[in-house]
Amino acid sequence: MIRMLATIEGEMQEIKDPREVKGAWISLINPTEAEIARTVELTGLSADYLRAALDEEELPRLESEDGQVLMIIDVPITRGKNRYDTMPLGIIISQAYMATVTLEENEVLTSLLQSRSVRTAKRTRFLLQILYRTATQYLKYLRQIDRRTDEIESKLHESLRNKELIEMLSLTKSLVYFTTSLHANQSVMERLLRSHLRKTPADTELSPVIKMYEDDEDLLEDVITENKQAIEMAHIYSNILSSMLDAFASLISNNLNIVMKVLTSVTIVLAIPTIVASLYGMNVPLPFQHSPYAFIYVLLLSIGLAGGAIYFMARLRMF
Repeated sequence: MIRMLATIEGEMQEIKDPREVKGAWISLINPTEAEIARTVELTGLSADYLRAALDEEELPRLESEDGQVLMIIDVPITRGKNRYDTMPLGIIISQAYMATVTLEENEVLTSLLQSRSVRTAKRTRFLLQILYRTATQYLKYLRQIDRRTDEIESKLHESLRNKELIEMLSLTKSLVYFTTSLHANQSVMERLLRSHLRKTPADTELSPVIKMYEDDEDLLEDVITENKQAIEMAHIYSNILSSMLDAFASLISNNLNIVMKVLTSVTIVLAIPTIVASLYGMNVPLPFQHSPYAFIYVLLLSIGLAGGAIYFMARLRMF
């Protein structure tokens, strides 16, 4: 899907031809080859840059060539109640246009479409707003993970079930994805900041395309701070979940040992009457065999021996 947009009179509006509006935004979501070719024809953006983010395993990076800048970052997405993941978002910037490429819709770009503060003509500010929304979206999902962890923990206090443990494993997996992507995004943002502050030869191609003013620099620093906060939160929640899983694994093992101990004790107690009954079932002379109360005596003997075994094992805390 391809959408061509621009901020006109303070509102985000769709346009037919990006060449007619200054600073147009081309949004590509899982584009076909025909849509990529059309974008290249209308804007002159690099086809290789447009295809870069279509690889699910593409790593975040920042590079420039022929007056165009490619930035790839990982944005968070949700795939269900307890499943979170990340996917690449490609941002291509030239002197006249800006394009974003993703494999599927996500809340970062959706929120930008609904925002009144976005000005597509201000490409650098628009880029930083994307980065800021990405960092805040990570924080939002991390808080959801924290709340869900508390809910699962309260359920596990009542009963240990596989369902809750599987949910915790899914959240742990999500946090691993988040931590890895946040660190990679941090490297990209820090390089962007260094390119503005140092003006090193390796970053000379970025300067004509991504021009930063003082307000932009402050916003970038805010983005880096938000991203660092998300990294710290992801580490903390990951450690908490790992500790909880270890604790509940120990509880499950301990509960299993208790059950086995009780079952063993019950088996021993039930074996005593069985032994007595087996002895009195033998075809040999036995005490009380001619007494009319032999059954009662045998029953009382079995109960007495079983009771003694219960008392002895209770003293040993086997129940």
